[in-house]
Amino acid sequence: MLPLVDFSALMSDLEQFWHNESITVPHLVRIAISHYQFETIHPFLDGNGRIGRLLIPLYLVSNKLLAKPSLYLSDFFERNRTSYYDALMQVRVTNHMIHWVRFFLSGVAETATKGRDVFRQILTLRTDVEQAVLGLGKRTPNARQVLNLLYRTPLISASDIEKALHVSAPTANALIRDLTRLGILVETTGQQRWRTYAFDRYLALFLS
Repeated sequence: MLPLVDFSALMSDLEQFWHNESITVPHLVRIAISHYQFETIHPFLDGNGRIGRLLIPLYLVSNKLLAKPSLYLSDFFERNRTSYYDALMQVRVTNHMIHWVRFFLSGVAETATKGRDVFRQILTLRTDVEQAVLGLGKRTPNARQVLNLLYRTPLISASDIEKALHVSAPTANALIRDLTRLGILVETTGQQRWRTYAFDRYLALFLS
């Protein structure tokens, strides 16, 4: 019979490690070790990977290293899945923590660099589309409000614009036509009714 595991005691040890200021290691190294430890404890029947990855940005926000939980390592771990599991297994089998920490830190560096580049591209795109709607005359203020909405909701319909801007259906449809003509919105359904439009250039920045 396998011995019973006291998950609550193991998680308590992990929490104490997070908050133990007498252990003087950089925060990124501490969270690298913490991630390994959480995945090894495996406290839940399902969702341990997702929760373990979520703990990374939440820890960094909690320690004021990030203003928002904007560092997501899931994509890096997924693209390097074999290396990820191999690095975790090396610690379990050989106690070789250095290899895992290096792998983790390379993921942080790559993800942070990609995030910085995407942010710069968003700023460039924002400038481009703001310039494009300046030629819409009296509809420019409403068009700029739609642009602000699109950064939060890049898939949109005319009824969404009606509700968000408190405008009539004809006004919402006119704005859709303007933004489609300017190449800012792209119709995605191919239907005559209940159409949905995408802020394609913005979405593409996150899919490249």
